[in-house]
Amino acid sequence: MRAGDLEICRAAIRVGSYSFYTASKLLPQSVRDPALVLYAFCRIADDAVDEGHDKVQAVLRLRDRLDQVYAGYPRNDPIDRAFAAVVDQFEMPRALPEALLEGLAWDGLERRYQSLSDVRSYSARVASAVGAMMCVLMGVRREDALARACDLGVAMQLTNIARDVGEDARASRLYLPLDWFSERGLRPEDWLADPKAIPEIRDMVQRLLAEADRLYRRSEAGIQNLPLRVRPGIYTARYVYAAIGHRVRDHRYDSISHRAFTTKAQKLRLVGRAMVSTGLTVVSPQAAQLHAPALDEVAFLVSATARPVRKSLLQRRSDALLGALTQLEMIDRGRNLA
Repeated sequence: MRAGDLEICRAAIRVGSYSFYTASKLLPQSVRDPALVLYAFCRIADDAVDEGHDKVQAVLRLRDRLDQVYAGYPRNDPIDRAFAAVVDQFEMPRALPEALLEGLAWDGLERRYQSLSDVRSYSARVASAVGAMMCVLMGVRREDALARACDLGVAMQLTNIARDVGEDARASRLYLPLDWFSERGLRPEDWLADPKAIPEIRDMVQRLLAEADRLYRRSEAGIQNLPLRVRPGIYTARYVYAAIGHRVRDHRYDSISHRAFTTKAQKLRLVGRAMVSTGLTVVSPQAAQLHAPALDEVAFLVSATARPVRKSLLQRRSDALLGALTQLEMIDRGRNLA
């Protein structure tokens, strides 16, 4: 990996994901540098789809970039070159970045989610896939540890969704489960036309964060079973993201009028808490949670990571991913013919 390429990845994360950048400082260099590359690649991919003017083209370009990375001929771009080096060095299972691609394809299709399980399925792709890739960088491929890493990824994404309800609504995006609207007699389109922090929406945000808290707690047994040298960084990420949910709670679950964030001083206190947690002994309830079954929605990630297939351009994409990409190609072709 070129030093200049790594520095560009570091700068991208410093600006685009300060919470992770803070946590990454506590990782050993052998994990920190490839992790910064991984997050930089995922960050620019997510931003291209989330903030770009053409979500369809952004996803199709990402598909082509991943093909080039796994063919060993990455695009002549510092982040792509660095990511290709990480893929090669760690033999990264292709199913993991392609799970992220599938989640971003769902964003490109502006998919909405019927149930909490469906929201967890989305979170598995855009967040737990990154957690599984982090495990690969740390040399961790045990199924129980992977399952807990995926718990942490889902918890983080549920926190992001809860924090961004207002911002998403103003962009006509909706990630809250549709059946929660039905339970309360609300029409999603009516609320999106005038998004306000009504009691029903606050309750949905609270429910989402309650599920995130459950998974944060369950993830800790996995963190305690990671190599000692990486625990402070992962604990820090866990505490910083959970603290965002606590700030949403402080605003009485109103994430429409307020956008929650943690201050630099709060992050520093959470780093101290992470250092204390690193030295704790695993107690029996946590040890039992370590072996809890993986969430159904993340089981495919655990399997792909624990039993990796040698990277190859010829690896078959999942039917679900192929279906999503085909839909995007049809949309793109239809626009070009119009």
